[in-house]
Amino acid sequence: MPIEHISDTARWVAVYRAMETERPDALFKDPFARRLAGDKGEEIVDNLRDGRRMAWAMVVRTAVFDELILRTIERERVDLVLNLAAGLDARPWRLALPPALRWVDVDLPAILDYKREKIGDAKPVCAYEAVAADLTDVWVRDTLFARLGAGSVRALVVTEGLLIYLTSEQVGSLSAALSSVPSFRWWLIDLAGPRLLEIMRRSWGKAAAKGNAPFLFAPAESTAFFNQYGWREREFRSSWDESRRLKREMRLGWLWRLLGRLASEAKREEIRRMSGSVLLGRD
Repeated sequence: MPIEHISDTARWVAVYRAMETERPDALFKDPFARRLAGDKGEEIVDNLRDGRRMAWAMVVRTAVFDELILRTIERERVDLVLNLAAGLDARPWRLALPPALRWVDVDLPAILDYKREKIGDAKPVCAYEAVAADLTDVWVRDTLFARLGAGSVRALVVTEGLLIYLTSEQVGSLSAALSSVPSFRWWLIDLAGPRLLEIMRRSWGKAAAKGNAPFLFAPAESTAFFNQYGWREREFRSSWDESRRLKREMRLGWLWRLLGRLASEAKREEIRRMSGSVLLGRD
């Protein structure tokens, strides 16, 4: 079974970043992706149903997150990026970030140690800190948030590829904890809808669940789920729309677009919001 732990999903996604990086028309360049993925990442992708064919979704998410992170930092004068469950994200080394920006990766010790080993002597482009912490430990999480929040005025929180593995209760607890810190002003997430959750469960669900990484969170109310915790949708980037803009549509995407024209407006909107990258802001 290639996926043995939830952290292995980071290797899986790193393969897709490597595949995109090696294209002549690459949307982004991640020179560390191939070594971060390693043989384990290749094994995971090769053993998943349509593993390589589905790269488009993760490539689009990565490109859109890059855009939203850079734009939010510039427009909102962000002084801290807090990257929760950072995995093998190499943005502090590969993006054109302001040197004065503080970037903090938080994840389990093993994955952070592995990332640092594979990145080697490369220097991050901004002030960088890696914090080993189990975010399921509420006391550890809240203590960390209080410490980091006290040292920031305008922070952006990033959770890429995390929420789908949490229960609604866990997402609610995280949402409330983040909103309790005044300097945590923006929160960038990726969000799946119920229809996509069922598709993912049919395609990859058994493999993910066996690796203790079941797909769980896909609220029927979409981003309205976060309103009760003081967060509001500021921008929704549909994966479907963005894939066309970025020229990374799924196979037979043109056919699905054609069929979509026959659907009702409500159904088309449901499909458009089936998956997306979302920038949330405080009330």
